Amino acid sequence: MQAFFEGKYVDLADARVNVMTHALNYGTGVFEGIRGYWNDTEEQVLLFRAREHFERLHRSARILRIGCEYSVDEMVEICVNVVRDGGFREDVYVRPLAYKSALQIGLSMVALTPDGPRLVEDEFALFAVPFGNYLDIEKPIRCTIASWRRVNDNMIPARGKVTGLYVNSSIAKTEAVEAGFDEAIMLTHDGHVSEGTGENLFIVRGGTLVTPALSEDILEGITRSTIIQIARDELGVETVERSLDRTELYIADELFLVGTGAQISPVREIDGRIIGDGGIGPLTGKLQDLYFDIVRGRSPTYRHWCLSVHEQSVAQRA
Repeated sequence: MQAFFEGKYVDLADARVNVMTHALNYGTGVFEGIRGYWNDTEEQVLLFRAREHFERLHRSARILRIGCEYSVDEMVEICVNVVRDGGFREDVYVRPLAYKSALQIGLSMVALTPDGPRLVEDEFALFAVPFGNYLDIEKPIRCTIASWRRVNDNMIPARGKVTGLYVNSSIAKTEAVEAGFDEAIMLTHDGHVSEGTGENLFIVRGGTLVTPALSEDILEGITRSTIIQIARDELGVETVERSLDRTELYIADELFLVGTGAQISPVREIDGRIIGDGGIGPLTGKLQDLYFDIVRGRSPTYRHWCLSVHEQSVAQRA
């Protein structure tokens, strides 16, 4: 497998950082997760909404004051090259990283020089690996409310995918798994529902989708925005973005988690309370069907969201 590291394409095994790297020691990096779906009919991998992911990576980098040497277009090209040259014939997961690469001890991202303070060095890397389902999508999962609260945006910017922030998610996920659950749902410091440890959350009440507002310390999810759009445009279902109390989860008609890794994962129960009838709800099922048709390139309406890793498009080859 191949990676892009320090400005060149290398074997994944050779993409290594020094133990003094600032991002390794202090979590000063930002990242994305991009799925590539294998299309059996076309025999190619299709990258889902890759451009939007790299646009968000640039936004996250601005928040953390990480300089991006490569434009969105250049990052897309690097991504396509790595996946294509990897020769994958299966679903893949792409991980781009922009991070503080300085070899120094000290928290500050600013180095003092004779000419005054300057931001320390930055680097960009990207790799791709085979990847199946992160959470179960065939049957509903079991969740618990985490004892760990979601980090507030004024502590670590929640709308940026900051590497160091995910310690918050990691300890909540670990707590849930050790207690016998599949996933944890995190609350804000005000006690409102925020999101899963790596997923946005939706409930269905009275035929309407409800999801926590962006102000609830959630990531501005690309899958989240995809679900909002296809629910409205394809099913005529509107989404309300607002604060959610934890008890609303218990009485929801349906509940599901969404994200690049999770895709659309229905939830069966929370802390022993069964959601709906305990199965995959009717609206959740319809959204799953739509979503997987779209990401695998089977929906002409949304084909522009799927980027071929071949040099020529399907239309050109035809």
